Amino acid sequence: MTGERTTFPREEGLLYLAEGGVETEIMYRHGHALREFAMFELMDKPEAVADLKDMYRRYLDVAARHGFAALLSGFDYRASPDWGEKLGYSAAGLREMQAKCIDFLRDVARPYVDRLPRVAFAGCVGPRGDAYALNRDITAEAAEEYHATQMEALKECGVDLVWAATINNVPEAVGISRAAAAVGLPVNLSFTLDSTHRLKSGPSLREAVEATDSEAGPARPDSYGINCSHPVEFEPALERGDWTSRIRSLRPNAAKMDKVSLCQLGHIEEGDPEELGRMMGDLARRYPRIDIWGGCCGTWDKHFDSIAHHVRAARREALPA
Repeated sequence: MTGERTTFPREEGLLYLAEGGVETEIMYRHGHALREFAMFELMDKPEAVADLKDMYRRYLDVAARHGFAALLSGFDYRASPDWGEKLGYSAAGLREMQAKCIDFLRDVARPYVDRLPRVAFAGCVGPRGDAYALNRDITAEAAEEYHATQMEALKECGVDLVWAATINNVPEAVGISRAAAAVGLPVNLSFTLDSTHRLKSGPSLREAVEATDSEAGPARPDSYGINCSHPVEFEPALERGDWTSRIRSLRPNAAKMDKVSLCQLGHIEEGDPEELGRMMGDLARRYPRIDIWGGCCGTWDKHFDSIAHHVRAARREALPA
């Protein structure tokens, strides 16, 4: 049974800084292997937890320095039934790991509560299949049923938001939206675009947003975002129109390379952090309703520092004299 969407409240002047490429940073900077790209398993590895704490302190230091709120997302991108079964986890085991992920985030953020204007926590939901393949066979009904398990666990964890990342087709977007609404969680539905400036399954970003809103109806997402795409891939997709007011988050890749090539490099590719920051600042001027800024593959604190600096400068310019 589907419900109506819930919201992640906005506050005038409040900007959120989200994380970047957690997976690429922990794999290539710190040398921790990920089975099937699953971060949540690292919660049972003390050395990895220590490295993650250091990473998150650097991220939160940037947020505090620039006066951003923090939106911390769980490591549960792969904590869904099919991926969990592939990794050898029962349903109960996956719920336990999701709870550990959110507990970690709360623990690492605790010393920053008085230094940040707000701290919020999100669970991270990934696609049932490959984010970079077509996945045309999934239906909205099947997606709703599949993602319901993870949504129920996130509800139990008390997250403020669900971040659905690297979604590349409308039926799964609709199913995720319905599953989140059914348990009363707001969702930021983040699409990924390729070098054609479209979703891998074919629609333009505008078509995907409008179709998801229409088909999900009262259960439509709280907002939309773009992740795992560089601005050279997604900026041309931001066609003029009222629909862009539904875009609330941008979490770009560091490099201009296509995603498949990035995955095959075997090392981190940082791109040009200063250039990326300037591009995000320009987008902040043009799209004032975007209030969640972060990164994806290849990005971490040096990118956050540049993005936060340029976004903050852009928003100051918009204030009345």
